[in-house]
Amino acid sequence: MKSHMLKVMGIILMVSVISAVQALGADLGAIKERMKDRLPTIKALKVEGVLGENNQGYLEFLGKGRENESVVAAENADRKKVYEAIASQQNVGVDVVERHRAAQIRENAESGMWMEDARGNWYRKG
Repeated sequence: MKSHMLKVMGIILMVSVISAVQALGADLGAIKERMKDRLPTIKALKVEGVLGENNQGYLEFLGKGRENESVVAAENADRKKVYEAIASQQNVGVDVVERHRAAQIRENAESGMWMEDARGNWYRKG
């Protein structure tokens, strides 16, 4: 049941993302390009165990290392813009979108990536 609910919420979120894309207008292309450009750096930091995905749908540093902090801050800022657009479109709080996106990220994450569950516990996805 929980898996089914996550899939349904994922579909709703994807429809919301499409609507948010329209709401963001011209800025969307720029956001998409920036996120695409940052992806290799972010993926490398995740593989190294420097970054994890928190339970609010954002990247978070694990431990004391702050390698590429500006890249992470920029990624989180762009994610926030997208989440805000979705929340506005769906007439819900940003926190609702963040939690649903975090669940979707956890479900789709590759093995070995650090994730924070809904209760705030960090784990390495098996």
